[in-house]
Amino acid sequence: MKENPSSSPAPLIWTHPSPRRRRSPLERDDIVQAAVAVADEGGAQALTMTAVAKRLGPYTPMALYRYVLSKDGLTDLMLDSVTAEIPVPDEPGDDWRADLHAVAVETWAMVKRHLWYAQLMPTRPPLGPHLMRRTEFLLQVLVRQGLAVGDAMTYAALLDRHLLGSAQQEAEELAMRRRHGLHSPQQLSEAVTAARDLAAEGGRHPLLTEWMTAPSGAGMDEQFELSLAFLLDGIATHLPGGDSGATP
Repeated sequence: MKENPSSSPAPLIWTHPSPRRRRSPLERDDIVQAAVAVADEGGAQALTMTAVAKRLGPYTPMALYRYVLSKDGLTDLMLDSVTAEIPVPDEPGDDWRADLHAVAVETWAMVKRHLWYAQLMPTRPPLGPHLMRRTEFLLQVLVRQGLAVGDAMTYAALLDRHLLGSAQQEAEELAMRRRHGLHSPQQLSEAVTAARDLAAEGGRHPLLTEWMTAPSGAGMDEQFELSLAFLLDGIATHLPGGDSGATP
């Protein structure tokens, strides 16, 4: 069955309020939460209208379109729904760097709970109410530092590219482990051992072999914090007035 009932482009879900309840107890939010659960468990590739209908119970995929218009509409609703998990202050504080860092870290935590977000976010316009509120806050923080709104949007986009890129990598690594049956630390360790033996052949990669013998270094969260600090340092050097605010 096709995921959209029509080949013509569907209107944006935000221009269509949720329909009034009829005889069915189903509501739009029920569909969104079921879709989030499907994607949380199986990733973006598992998200189909059939899978969502099956999770809801006695409903056909076609019955869902009355509430979400299309699969794109459902995706928009899902992205905005989980974005609501990110705390966004009403107003920026006195420390621009702390404001950006807090939103970035909270976004990173949300995306790790919903790794499909990083896979689906680039496919849809960020027009949901929670998505726009988050973007508006980032712009307010940067414009208050003297940036033009165009430059502020550029820097906000850089932050999100960093977030989504990091999360996409983690999502793909998780998908790779699932494909190859690497579900436990022991299974992963055995795979690394096999790769180490390959790297050690002929002695051409001594440093790589040394690392693979006893892997060390920053984990994903530490790498995220480190690269986020680098990015904020870079933004600081482009603020009017030379207020670097850079980490020592």
